[in-house]
Formats: sequence, C-alpha cells, structure tokens
Amino acid sequence: MPRPITIAVFAAAIGLWWLASHSGWVSAFLLPSPTTVAETTGELLASGELLRHSLVSLRRVALGYVLAIALAVPLALLFVLSRPLRAALEPLLEFLRQIPPLALMPLLMLWLGIGETQKIGIIILSCFFPIFLGVRGGFAAVDRKLIDVGTVCGFSRAEMMLRIVLPSALPAIVVGLRVGLGYSWRALVGAELIASSAGLGYMIVDAENLARTDIVLAGILVIGGLGLLADHLLRFAIRRAAPWLAGDLEMARA
Repeated sequence: MPRPITIAVFAAAIGLWWLASHSGWVSAFLLPSPTTVAETTGELLASGELLRHSLVSLRRVALGYVLAIALAVPLALLFVLSRPLRAALEPLLEFLRQIPPLALMPLLMLWLGIGETQKIGIIILSCFFPIFLGVRGGFAAVDRKLIDVGTVCGFSRAEMMLRIVLPSALPAIVVGLRVGLGYSWRALVGAELIASSAGLGYMIVDAENLARTDIVLAGILVIGGLGLLADHLLRFAIRRAAPWLAGDLEMARA
C-alpha cells in the first residue's frame, strides 16, 4: 500500500500542476489542467480507444520483455561458464551496448519490416542489456568459498546451481529484471513512433499532430501508471517467491 508521504508527494505534484494551469503561469493549451486531462481520459475510456491502445502496448512490452529474458539469461550463463566465449563476444556486446536502440530503428525497419517484429525488436534491445548485466554480474560475484563448501559436501552440478549459485546471484538478477522492465516501457513510445496504427505511443504521437495536448498528457500518465503497476507486480511476485530479497528490491529504484 502507498505510504502517506507518497500520497502527499503525488497530491502536491497534482496541486502544483493545477495551480500552474489555472493561474496562467503556463498556457492552458500547452498544459491543460488536471480536470481537463481527467475528463479526456474518461472520454477515451468510454469510447474504448484507451483500452484498445493500452492492450496493444501491454502485449508488445510483455512479449519484448519475456524474449529479452529468454535471450539474456542463457547468454549471461554462457559468459560465466565459458572464458573463450566471453573473450570472443564481450567486445562486440560492449560495442552494441553503447548504441541507443532507437538509432537502430531505420535498420530494423529495413530488416524486419514495419510490423510488430520491428516494434518488439526495439523493446528487446532496450531491456536486454540491463537483464544480461544483472544476471552475469550476479553469477560472476558468487563467493568461491561457497562453491568449495558445496564441493566438499558432495553436491552435484545441478545441486550446486540450485542450492548455492542461484540463491547467491538472485539479488543482482532481481535488480537487472527491474531495471530491464523499466527500460521496456521507456522504449515503448519510440517503438510505436513510426508506421504504427495502435498503441499508447501511437496515440500520443497522433494527438501531438492534432495539437491535442490533453490526450498527450493522458497517454503519458497511462504509460507511467501501467509501468508502475508492472513494477509492483514484479516486486510482489519476487517477494512471494523469495521473501529474503525484499531489501535487494530497493536497490533497483535508481
């Protein structure tokens, strides 16, 4: 449940927004009041347009995030287990990590077309490296003494992984998963920016072309709300599966 100070901060932000709009500090055209945005959001909900765009974006984010995990986790494990593979691929991956995913959009459009594959590809590229680095760092940082203890106890390779390596690596993995999830939402608008006919990013860009600032703000608030909800659900699932990681969940807030 949100803490009182959290509610107070959100209330203060909304109050400042309302004051800036109604007092004339900012043009009401450029910054519609919270009541105007709320009315517009209600109209979009009633027409079903907001729900349709939200479901499309949720599907893209979920698919891109799951595929990024499916790619990042095995590759990170291979990097930890194979020094030759790490030496061969690390420079290339470090080079690719420095390139903003949106800079690759023209190439992805040429290679993958302008359909769903290109949009999901942008999301995968955005959240792949935080997950990859979290998993790799977690496994690489496992205390060697714990491995030696497992060897002395006669653990098999599978037992070593499940009882020693994975629990030790989980804090860093959790941080990577949370950061990666946030990056997937950040990439959403860019992924839906070009050649899209549905999604919250498309709704925002279309509203910008029509000078509908109220719809732009409504879309931004919905993206923020859905991202916050997704993060809370991920944290809830992690707490239920591994209660001892509650403190480590706060490490990914930055």
